[in-house]
Amino acid sequence: MSIVIFGVTLDQGHYDAEGDVLYLSVGRPQPAAESYETPEGHVLRYNASGALIGATLVGAKAILEREGSITITPVAPPSEARLDSTAVEDALTPA
Repeated sequence: MSIVIFGVTLDQGHYDAEGDVLYLSVGRPQPAAESYETPEGHVLRYNASGALIGATLVGAKAILEREGSITITPVAPPSEARLDSTAVEDALTPA
């Protein structure tokens, strides 16, 4: 599995089907130096160097079913990422 957000490949993921929350990370999850909530209610996590290291997509499956893609708008540039269903479907299957 790999999902690219803002040019960063998040290659690890865990889907919580009960909460409909998709947790993504670059490599093994690690503590974030900073986290920002997007206007859509997702969370982007960054390391101390400012590199994106993870994302939490809230309501991922419901959003894909309703809208066909997930929009992620961070506080700082780049201004938006759009994930289509083919990019995220495999990660939405509980392990």
